Amino acid sequence: MKIHNAFRLGIFGGLGVLIALLIGGAFASLATILTYIGAAIFIALGLDPLISWLESRKWPRWAAILTVLVGVLGMFAGLVFAIIPVVIEQSNKLITQVTEYVTNPESLDQLLGQIQSVIPVEVLDVRAAADDLLTYLTDPDNLTQIGGGVLAVSVSIATGIFGALIILILTLYFTASLGSIKRSLYRLVPRSRREKFIGIAEQVSHAVGRYVVGQVSLALINGVASFIFLTSIGAAYPALFAFIAFLFSLVPLVGTLSGSILIVATQLLVNPDSTITVIAAGIWYLVYMQIEAYVLSPNIMNRAVKVPGVVVVIAALIGGTLLGILGALIAIPVAASIIIVINQVVVPRLEEK
Repeated sequence: MKIHNAFRLGIFGGLGVLIALLIGGAFASLATILTYIGAAIFIALGLDPLISWLESRKWPRWAAILTVLVGVLGMFAGLVFAIIPVVIEQSNKLITQVTEYVTNPESLDQLLGQIQSVIPVEVLDVRAAADDLLTYLTDPDNLTQIGGGVLAVSVSIATGIFGALIILILTLYFTASLGSIKRSLYRLVPRSRREKFIGIAEQVSHAVGRYVVGQVSLALINGVASFIFLTSIGAAYPALFAFIAFLFSLVPLVGTLSGSILIVATQLLVNPDSTITVIAAGIWYLVYMQIEAYVLSPNIMNRAVKVPGVVVVIAALIGGTLLGILGALIAIPVAASIIIVINQVVVPRLEEK
């Protein structure tokens, strides 16, 4: 009898493991779709404070939702028809300029000499590094790998554009129906606990929404300030690099630093004749990063999510490791939500014991 029970236990245990593996495989297969849905919900929660603000001004909810959605579509259309063409035009010019440097030995030699005049030889031998790069690129085996990499990048860009459209459509649906989705979820909670659950859920959604608004505000400030400054000093392709500054600043912690390094390094490549312009751009981003870290970010983000600095760093690292850029974006509001739950649920229970 004991053997029979052990055999039955093993059968059910094996079936449980098999079902768990199937569920895990299904989630892995749907990872991209779940990412799109998560990003759309994240953006919809970021738009909700704007809708609530309009409602506080005595707007009907349908009118507030319609106004916000029209604004989102207008910004997307403006991005596509006004900013993107300029960015593409300047990107083509940048590619043409870089190609000319590479294909013209005299221009390449002059460029390397100008770059070496800015960077000490003790730090980096530019000519030796260029020779090593050319040797690598002319190797047939490496050319095959590079060709495969270029194809993979092209596919990734196309997938990203498709994903952006899907996220936009889902965002419109979630924004329009966010109130009904919340009410449906709240009905699944027992009546005795529903009021407290609604209070905590609203705090979490507001924290996420304020965080999205704060991060986009920081990115807009960086993008606009970069365009104004790069234009004023005569830097090459100011619209393109301002757009890059905006996109990189959407990523917390390392986004502004990474974008600044990319912009200054590219200015050194495409504008080597004007060392002063390159140095001015480097000084500008050093100063701006200090202003953002100690003035802008504390004043904007502390009003959005009250999360200790060490928790911000740890959350961003964990989120970036698990889910890449999307994980880094949502890590801080998730950390803020966990802190809210701990303060509202866990701590009061501990105090009662």
